[in-house]
Amino acid sequence: MKLTAAALLGLSLLTVPTFAQDLPDLAGREVVIVTENAYPPLQFLDASGAAVGWEYDALAEIAKRLNIVVTYENISWDAMIPAVSEGQFDMGMTGITIRDDRKEQVDFSDSYMTSEMVMMVRGDEERFTDAASFAADAELLMAAQPGTTPFYVGVYEVLDGNEANPRIKLFETFGATVEALKAGDVDLVLTDGTAGAGYVDASAGGLKIVGDKLGTEDFGFIFPKGSDLVEPMNAAIAAMRADGTIEALNKKWFLDYKLGG
Repeated sequence: MKLTAAALLGLSLLTVPTFAQDLPDLAGREVVIVTENAYPPLQFLDASGAAVGWEYDALAEIAKRLNIVVTYENISWDAMIPAVSEGQFDMGMTGITIRDDRKEQVDFSDSYMTSEMVMMVRGDEERFTDAASFAADAELLMAAQPGTTPFYVGVYEVLDGNEANPRIKLFETFGATVEALKAGDVDLVLTDGTAGAGYVDASAGGLKIVGDKLGTEDFGFIFPKGSDLVEPMNAAIAAMRADGTIEALNKKWFLDYKLGG
């Protein structure tokens, strides 16, 4: 599937001013971005099947400011970083946590968002209320995607540090972990607070957040090592933060938008 940013989004989403003259002009360069479309409200498929979300809106705005033409491809999370590292795509986005081990494979943009890891459970869950009580009950299971921040937090901050712990059930997509939680196949999904809040809000009481936050993470876009797109993207992110665009996007997607609505 290959879609233009204009086809995915109306470009009249934001009312804040655009200051393209202060940013590099990339002369209509095509930028191919790979994403998963499974991480609301950052990027996902809405009820009509359209690809939408915070990151799509942000890239539509960046495209205007830098004079680039954005197209999208889809890929699974576990293939994303290797594919971008190998230069199959110009850029990747899917709420990717900036981490030193990943910097060995790809270059990151500056952070465009900071989030906190939370514990998402079914709405009627009463057997545990925090990480310690979850870890203490050997019957309880956690869902995660291999290689993700929630996986490592689950292994090292919630459980015993054993990456092969049978209490962690692995799934290919984040959406599949949530479906497993809803179905009762697992008892816990770790996620950043932004995605967790979106799922809880859309669940009509079927999901909730429990316990304390388990630390913070910074999200960034990824690029092949040495990409000349990193500096222009960082300039656009800085401009959007300075003029209120990022704040407007946060309000739209984390306060105003209702998943499933």
